[in-house]
Amino acid sequence: MAARLGVSQPTVAKMLKRLASLGFIQMIPWRGVFLTPEGEKLAQESRERHQIVENFLLVLGVSPEIARRDAEGMEHHVSQETLDAFLAFTQQHGTSAE
Repeated sequence: MAARLGVSQPTVAKMLKRLASLGFIQMIPWRGVFLTPEGEKLAQESRERHQIVENFLLVLGVSPEIARRDAEGMEHHVSQETLDAFLAFTQQHGTSAE
C-alpha cells in the first residue's frame, strides 16, 4: 500500500489507525483492510463529488484526461454550493463536450 501511494510504511500505518478510529475502516489481521458502512458512504460521496467536477470540466471543453486529473484535486476544495452550481450548469448544458 505504501509503494502504491508513494509514502512510507509508517505513514500508511498512521493513516489506517486514524481511519479506523474515525470508524471508516476495519482492519482484520491476515485478511486486510475493509471499509465500514460509514466508510462506504464517505467513499460514495467522494466519487459523486469527483464526477460532478469532472463532468463540469468536460462541458467546458477540457480534455477527458486533464478533466479527470484536475477534478481529483478540485473535488476536495469546493463547497457544496459550488458543487450544486457545477451540477446545475452541467445539467443545463449537457454532460460532456459534444
